[in-house]
Amino acid sequence: MSVTLTFLGAAREVTGSCILVQTARNRFLVDCGMFQGGGESDRKNARRMPVPPASIDFVLSTHAHIDHSGLLPKLVRDGFRGPIHCTSATADLLGVMLPDAGHIQEKEAEWQTRKRERGGKREVPPLYTEADAMAVLPALHSVPYGESIAPGPGVSAAFLDAGHILGSAIVTVTVADEGREKKLVFSGDLGHRGLPIVRDPAAVPRADALVIESTYGNRIHKGMEDTVEEFVRAVDDTLRRKKGNVVIPSFAVGRAQDILYLLTDLTRKGRLSGITLYIDSPLAAEATRITMRHPECYDEETRDLFAWRDAHPDALEVVLVRNMEESRALNSLRGGAILMAGSGMCEAGRIKHHLKHNLWRKECSVIIVGFQAQGTLGRKIVDGAKRVRVFGEEIAVAADVYTIGGLSAHADRDDLLAWAGRFQAPPGNVFVAHGEESVSLEFAGTLNEKLGWRAQVPSPGQPLVVQ
Repeated sequence: MSVTLTFLGAAREVTGSCILVQTARNRFLVDCGMFQGGGESDRKNARRMPVPPASIDFVLSTHAHIDHSGLLPKLVRDGFRGPIHCTSATADLLGVMLPDAGHIQEKEAEWQTRKRERGGKREVPPLYTEADAMAVLPALHSVPYGESIAPGPGVSAAFLDAGHILGSAIVTVTVADEGREKKLVFSGDLGHRGLPIVRDPAAVPRADALVIESTYGNRIHKGMEDTVEEFVRAVDDTLRRKKGNVVIPSFAVGRAQDILYLLTDLTRKGRLSGITLYIDSPLAAEATRITMRHPECYDEETRDLFAWRDAHPDALEVVLVRNMEESRALNSLRGGAILMAGSGMCEAGRIKHHLKHNLWRKECSVIIVGFQAQGTLGRKIVDGAKRVRVFGEEIAVAADVYTIGGLSAHADRDDLLAWAGRFQAPPGNVFVAHGEESVSLEFAGTLNEKLGWRAQVPSPGQPLVVQ
């Protein structure tokens, strides 16, 4: 039996997750994500698929984050006509995230075109449009956690809880041919144990081939108790002593809801009071509403906290900022506000405006709560840049910068090892993906040292035969 995996993205890098799987009777993708992080990423996003999109039978989508789903509109526009299988919560999130991504692509193209026209150059077409994104939605097929489907001849698949964001999944695929079977397991992005709202990642007993992420495969997140203390200190110091604003770049799905959860919990416990949180992201607001519609994804603590929130609606003021006029009005706030906006890596969206107006002020703070890919504005801030460019203007970094890894939705090294250690036997093939090259290589060595696994780090575009 021949099964080949080709990593079209997230191989020796973090973003652009997309794996082409080819068997004797099927050709399908696991994820179809966008590359993020600047000029080279734009080139990768624009390149053609190595096989005709029309020849792809189906897609299995692990979760809704754009680095795993953001090229689905381009795939459909270029000829893909098959189904896209995902969990119900992922389908709901994609219904708002992909059109939003298409809108952003159009706006970015308009801005680039205006710049080029002044130099007598040709217009820049968008990578895809909002209409292209809307065309994806009829192809979405919802699958409950744990239910087996048959997306193609000789193929069965199931989605297990990955504990990363609402609806995130570990995808298991069984390929049968001529009386033989191979089981493929794709971790997607695994969640940090104890993460708010979602459950911890489900165990998988066996695999002939395992693709495992390695975003934080070389580091340990701070414990949740220490993480909460650091978060409280950052918020309290900024709002009470220095009278500034707290700016939180946040992914609309996952981090935004976790921050709301944490602030609510701290208010319930009396650790913080009088907090006003501005969620300056229509997408995050909609994602929060979607979260409320999917209690089947909650852990028990979340159910209790949401019940308390319903009983004490005035304990924490949450302002949903819906339009650009309201967003611009926030620029005049000199202190006392928590401003949460996207994008999570500070590459686009309203967060750039808040950084422009607060980053240079020493009485303010920026709290980084998610992974920042190389080349992004967020990564430059985390790495200690003294000055950064925002909308073409050089801005001094005078605000306090807190990097709170314990709030990351990604598993750290110990989380990954704990999940891997629950396999009943070593997988026959182990491929380490979704990590910066040095991190993936180090984590592959860790799997060998700690578990005795023979893990390899695939190169982009390299076909690998599952033995």
